[in-house]
Amino acid sequence: MIDYLVDFQFTEEDLSYLAELKTAQGHRQFPDAFLEYLRTLRFSCDLHAIEEGSVVFPQEPLVRIQGPLLQCQLLESILLNIINFQTLIATNAARVVQATQNEPVLEFGLRRAQGFDGALMASRAAHIGGCSATSNVLAGKLFNITIRGTQAHSWILCFDSEREAFREYAKTFPDQTVFLVDTFNTRQGVKHAIEVADELKENGFRLAGVRLDSGDLAYLSEQARRQLDEAGYCDAQIIASNNLTPQVITSLKEQKASIDSWGVGTHLITAFEQPALDGVYKLSAMRSAQGDWQYKVKLSEQTLKISTPGILAARRFYLDESCQFAMADMIYDQNTGVPEECIIIDPVDPTRRCPIPKGTPYQELMQPIFKKGQFIYKRPTLQEARKKTHQHLQHFHESIRRLLNPHLYPVGAG
Repeated sequence: MIDYLVDFQFTEEDLSYLAELKTAQGHRQFPDAFLEYLRTLRFSCDLHAIEEGSVVFPQEPLVRIQGPLLQCQLLESILLNIINFQTLIATNAARVVQATQNEPVLEFGLRRAQGFDGALMASRAAHIGGCSATSNVLAGKLFNITIRGTQAHSWILCFDSEREAFREYAKTFPDQTVFLVDTFNTRQGVKHAIEVADELKENGFRLAGVRLDSGDLAYLSEQARRQLDEAGYCDAQIIASNNLTPQVITSLKEQKASIDSWGVGTHLITAFEQPALDGVYKLSAMRSAQGDWQYKVKLSEQTLKISTPGILAARRFYLDESCQFAMADMIYDQNTGVPEECIIIDPVDPTRRCPIPKGTPYQELMQPIFKKGQFIYKRPTLQEARKKTHQHLQHFHESIRRLLNPHLYPVGAG
């Protein structure tokens, strides 16, 4: 979002295209005076946002833009596109990592993503969500994400035997060899991996691990672990893949599967279980010609779709001064501020209320990013955003973080 706004402008090519657009009656869509206005238009708004890696909840404002109406309206589609998709993937990645109980998750989604550009942004978002590496080499180059990959079935099928395929692969990647062992028969594949590792041991070769990509992963991982340990390769890792979801991973953990790392692709990169995040962009206030703020609200027969008016901000309250355990989040109007003692009310369910005692410690969630179009924010690295994700998730009780029927964290208007 920052990159887009820093470079925000209409190019001559853009203006030429707009000049050619016609109405249904054949008239020009945009007059020259308007196109000339666009030629000199630059982003000049104030913008506040919740930082990447922060935990957020329904109804909370993620970004607040204040400035000329035309600019604010122009930005609606692109900001929703950028923020909704990447927030969705980061959330999905965090759920996968939680299911693995913080064991390494390798993002393997490139070939299933919706386009190469979608794959790039998804790899970045998945890393913020907690994935430790990606198979997307371009994402590794652009975002400095660790890249990891393993052998492909096609490599093995190029050779006359599985042993030969393993042998040549080990010669090519002697320091990070992970053999894919299920092309023909998994237990036999692990046996061949051990035989090749034994052959090359004298040359200083070390077997990094094996990957299981099909079948009963709980049973096969247990068998593979036993074979590897008996052969003296106790430090060789077992990587599992094959349409893994948080639910499948949770089940494998409950079965005590001998899996050390998890390669997750389709269900992570496409957010298969919930393929869209319904973030919305609403006009919540306008300044009159006299300089007074007039609050705006969108009404609906569905309570969920009624917008919250005001100059919105979000504040997180904590149980004590250490700010390690979150108590509740407040959505409030920055113009009216927050009383010392108050009750927050869920915007969707008014019966859900949470008192905030006087003196309760808090942190403001929204930070200034642009002031009158000038970028004023100290931008964190991708690794710092990823670290923030892990730290902030620990602020919430595990009952709130659980994947099935989580406890509802109090979020309300003050």
